[in-house]
Amino acid sequence: MSQKRIAIFGSTGSIGTQALDVIAANPDLFSAEILTAQTNADLLIKQALQFNPNAVVIGDEKKYEAVKEALAATDVKVFAGEGSLEEVAALDCYDMMLAGIVGYAGLRPTLKAISIGKPIALANKETLVVAGDIVMRKATEQRVAVIPVDSEHSAIFQCLVGEGRNKIERIVLTASGGPFLGKKPNYLVNVKRDHALQHPNWSMGAKITIDSATLMNKGLEMIEAKWLFNLQPDQIQVLVHPQSIVHSLVQFEDGSIKAQMGLPDMKLPIQYALAFPQRIPNQFPRYDFRKPNTLTFEEPDIKTFRNLTLATEALKKGGNMPCILNAANEIAVYAFLRNRIGFLDMTELVERTMQKIAFIEKPTLEEYFESDGEARNFAASLIHM
Repeated sequence: MSQKRIAIFGSTGSIGTQALDVIAANPDLFSAEILTAQTNADLLIKQALQFNPNAVVIGDEKKYEAVKEALAATDVKVFAGEGSLEEVAALDCYDMMLAGIVGYAGLRPTLKAISIGKPIALANKETLVVAGDIVMRKATEQRVAVIPVDSEHSAIFQCLVGEGRNKIERIVLTASGGPFLGKKPNYLVNVKRDHALQHPNWSMGAKITIDSATLMNKGLEMIEAKWLFNLQPDQIQVLVHPQSIVHSLVQFEDGSIKAQMGLPDMKLPIQYALAFPQRIPNQFPRYDFRKPNTLTFEEPDIKTFRNLTLATEALKKGGNMPCILNAANEIAVYAFLRNRIGFLDMTELVERTMQKIAFIEKPTLEEYFESDGEARNFAASLIHM
């Protein structure tokens, strides 16, 4: 395997920093060619000095001078601002994009990379939630591989290798259940941000940790799975698996089930996506079947965690509804993390936004952007009330 040049969009986030750990551990196989951050200029500078990429982007233009000055003695090109993400995605200095920007902001640069034929290691599920039909159609037209990094979708992708002609009966996405598994609304009404950020199994960024606590994460993953694996809504099932050892399962039409298992560690699916189709050795801890451990599975509590129901509705309705769901949820999580709304208010806010914003059955990319903006504005207006 010759060295693969990686562009990490979102290099200072949880996925980005772990991807750089994988690259640092395998310098013969990978190099970091592009690094981008939104506001964390200090960490971006540190990463650039360590990995010496071709280019960096700092989204916050106020921090451009500080980054440029810190990297003046290097050959690293420094860009700033939202538009620069697309410009840099259009460069031909990398072989694969790791799309790790959190939320809707990752959509445009990902589409740009696909348009110039770059394979995508996709850690940003919102890209497919917002505009999955357009993204996957363009990837097919350009013959670009989209390799999922989410542990659940990576698991399904791994189970499907070599099964190209075999029909999927259904897939099962496993959910840890988050920190509030088994809790009821009278408990959740008093939950605060710090409590919700304590995930029992995974180390993740703040947004995805809150989404995991509300089960919205699993809803977004259902929508992502539909596009990644060309499935119908009724072929996608969610089960709560508190131990997070079975990362997801695929059942084929003969009834046979394949599962991908391992300890909960995001570095494994990141490494798999970067090195695909090869598997490469590592020093990650191993799961040991000799140690007594019970693996359990149960139905999610959709009465308490209604986000999963809302996401399922959006998945079935299609059109711009998943885009509206995602936009409202980003605003809701942002407000909750700033102690502006309560834990259960997040679901209320998403539901009201889904009822308010006009439904479009077959949106253009422009209409997706408009729906996203309208949903955000409406959701934000509910917080000020």
